[in-house]
This record gives sequence, C-alpha cells and structure tokens, in this order.
Amino acid sequence: MGKPSRDAEGAVKDPKQLGLGTRLAHLGRPGAKAHGFVNPPLHRGSTVLYETMAQRRAHMRKRFDQALTYGLQGSATHHALEDVIADIEGGHRAQILPTGLAAVTTALLAYLGAGDHVLMPDSVYGPVRSFCDTMAKRLGITTTYYHAESTAESLAPHFRPETRVLYCESPGSHTFEIQDVPALAALAHARGAAVLMDNTWGIHAFQPFLHGVDASIQALTKYPVGHSDVLLGSVTVREEKHWHRLRDAALALGQYASPDDCWLALRGLRTMAVRLDRQAQSALEIAGFLRARPEIREVLHPALPGAPGHDLWKRDFSGACSLFGIVFDPRFTIEDTHRFVEALQLFGIGASWGGYESLALPTNGFVSRTVDGKALEAPMVRLHIGLEEPDDLIADLAQALDFASGGQGGSASLDPPLGP
Repeated sequence: MGKPSRDAEGAVKDPKQLGLGTRLAHLGRPGAKAHGFVNPPLHRGSTVLYETMAQRRAHMRKRFDQALTYGLQGSATHHALEDVIADIEGGHRAQILPTGLAAVTTALLAYLGAGDHVLMPDSVYGPVRSFCDTMAKRLGITTTYYHAESTAESLAPHFRPETRVLYCESPGSHTFEIQDVPALAALAHARGAAVLMDNTWGIHAFQPFLHGVDASIQALTKYPVGHSDVLLGSVTVREEKHWHRLRDAALALGQYASPDDCWLALRGLRTMAVRLDRQAQSALEIAGFLRARPEIREVLHPALPGAPGHDLWKRDFSGACSLFGIVFDPRFTIEDTHRFVEALQLFGIGASWGGYESLALPTNGFVSRTVDGKALEAPMVRLHIGLEEPDDLIADLAQALDFASGGQGGSASLDPPLGP
C-alpha cells in the first residue's frame, strides 16, 4: 500500500488507503476533531416513538431494513459496528448477529430453502455440520460434504442442478486446510451457486470479495472482541442484491445482537491490529519451536514454510493469526495428548480463540469427518497463542512435552523399539 493521496489542505482523500490499524482507530466514531467523548455512546432501546401517525406511516412504507420502527432493526451502536466490519472485509454492508454460529445459520437460510443443495467442506466447524445434519435436513435442505482440499476439477461432479450454495472455510477447523477459494468460487458462479465463507481466521489477512466470495462470515467473538467475554457474529456481503437477501432473513428470524455487546466489540476493534500482529508473530515463533521437537510429527500452520497449504496461503493471504494445530508422533496416544494439555501451566483447556489468553484443545474425539478420515488418524492438539511472552509459552510447552513423552510420568517413549 502506497502513501494515501491528499487534497490541497493535506487531508486524506480516500480513507480506504489508510492502514488497518489507522482505520480501526477512527472508523465508527464521529471523528477525531468532534467535540465530546472519544468513544461513541451506547444506544439501547426497543420502542421507537413518533410525533405523528403520518410520520409513523411514512416510516412503515420504507423497506423493513431501512426503517427504524422497532429496536429489532438495530441502533446507532449496531450500525457503527456494521460499518467497521464491512470496511475490514471490503464489502458492501454487514449484518451483526448474536453469535458466530447465528451468523452462519442465518446466512445459510438466506440462500437456501426446501429442495436446495449445499456443498460443505468436510473440515467445517462442528456446530455448522450439526445444523446441516439436523435442522437444515428437516427443512428439506440437502448437504454434501466435500474434501477440504478439493480442486475445481474434483469438486465439479458434486454440483447438482439444485445446488444453491458452495460453503468454504479456509483454513479448515482443527486440520487447517487452505482452500483454493478463487478457483472454487469461479466454479460455483458458473453453476449459478452463491459462495459463502467463514473468514474468521483471516479477518485481517484475506480479502474475500477479491477472491469471489459473495458473503463473508465472522465470529466477532474471536479477535474483534479480543477479551473472551462476548459472543457476537457478522455477515458481510459483496453487493446490494445479496444485502437484501441477508437482511430480510435476519429480520424474519428475529436475529438481534445486544447493543452492549456491539459496543464492547467496537472497543475491542480499536486494538485488534496490534493484538493480531503480536499474536501472529508469537504463533509463528512457537510453531517453529514445535516443528523441531521430536514429539511433533507435523505443525499445521499455513504461514509456516513447508506446511500443508503454504503455497495457497502465500498467494491469497497477507498475514496469519494465532491459531494452528500440531500432529503428534504416531507413538503418542490420544491419552498422551490429554496428559500434555493437562500439564500445561499457561494454556487453558477450552474452546474458542482470538482472546488474550493461550488455549490448548485436543482434537481427536471432538471433531467429525465423513470424507477424509485420514485427517484425524494421528493424535492432534489445537493451540491458540495469546498475549503472553512467547519465551514463557515455549518453556511451558517444552515441559509439557517432556511430561507427555514419559520423562515425568507420561506413557509414550521416543526411544527406538527393541528387536530387529
């Protein structure tokens, strides 16, 4: 990105030419020169009052997504957050939802109905798989799971005349497959299907609408909030026709996020660029350390040279985040990985990621695959790197690996087996 152009008075002409950190510090606010508190106020409310019935009738004649007639349509707090998220994603407009999962299911229901077919990567986030296999199925929506590393050529036969959505998640949950989103999106559009993508991992590093995505989904719970204390989601769309479809679905389903949570997300976004940069750097340093350990067979971090998917990551992403996986040596059992996680002192055992604290979560037994069973054959652990000092985290990982490998009571041994 070059220096932003300026007008005769020295003001920046195009705010989109500013860096991410600068935009996050200033978007969704009245402005640096505006008199008043630096942060926007919190707007709560359900009932909207009118001075006259004529005024109310005029509002009611507007599209439901354009009229402020009830709190369900959001407030200035919601709209400020939506503007920031749409800017980060490079999209037309964004809808805020109460959770990341609500963002996924609302987006799917906006594009799918009875008799329709959706293509889902086998590595998709577990609760999304559950939705497809239960509620979506009861609604007459059919799901086909495809290999997460499918090429356009290998995926093409899975499309049907009734295929309405191709869903992508790159990297994939727990196994971190990078998808060739531009090629898959071109295929989907040629077959008349919309492309939906979970872009939470790449919120700052992958521009979905430059790669053919129609609706980009975020679990704002992760990096935008950043403090592990709010559940929130968003869907950003490429253009107006997708916006009406999404907004109508969100309002029809009564999807409403708390303005308090939206305000907290706006506060978290102010520091997201700094947190992400620090956490991404720490994660790469720690991934390199783990790759050199004899207990680890493979590190699943797309930004690590030589890791699976690295070439596609290098082509399509401008950065990484702090979430990756490790695959243990085959001599380790699933129980050994549990001992490893339990021996960690600075890593919590818990779901989610993107917050300030480091987390470790075993994969085996908690994740389903129906197409690529080999992806889960070896014992695996997912790591989220927080804001702790990387040297401290490395020391903690080292002692836990020693413990799990038998040095302090673990069962696995890296000594060569006896006999020929």
